[in-house]
Amino acid sequence: MLSIIVAVAKNNVIGKDNKLIWHLPEDLKRFKQLTTGHTIIMGRKTFESLGRVLPNRKHIVLCNDANLNIEDENVEVIDNIQLLDNYINSEEENFIIGGATIYKLLMPYANKMYITKINEEFEGDVYFPQIDSNVWQEVERQKGIKDEKNPFNYEYITYIRK
Repeated sequence: MLSIIVAVAKNNVIGKDNKLIWHLPEDLKRFKQLTTGHTIIMGRKTFESLGRVLPNRKHIVLCNDANLNIEDENVEVIDNIQLLDNYINSEEENFIIGGATIYKLLMPYANKMYITKINEEFEGDVYFPQIDSNVWQEVERQKGIKDEKNPFNYEYITYIRK
């Protein structure tokens, strides 16, 4: 089973210059809680933006360069979406964590989305695809905690495929 996890601004921006634009520690805690112990699937740029291999997660890096060499037993590089069949058809939840190209490529295979919707617009160069209400049904919405460490209004929205 594939699930998407992403933080998205009101104008669908998800990043700029291969970086997150905002800092929401509560959202990062939620990301860690949901993805720990699972496989995370990402593109090369997203992997590079992490700066390190995240603990207690298997990393799948989907990129055009099958010769990309990442020396870590928790990282597998694949160059063909068909090699993801085991993850797509698995009963275990596997998380797509970005970037924009990977979200767009894998959204048709996803069964669930965990969206952190930040209720502000940001300038960016990477966007999340539009969520089609004919395909996705909102099943949960929870207001995030705005405080000195989390300076934006935001909410957690969960969608499942109809």
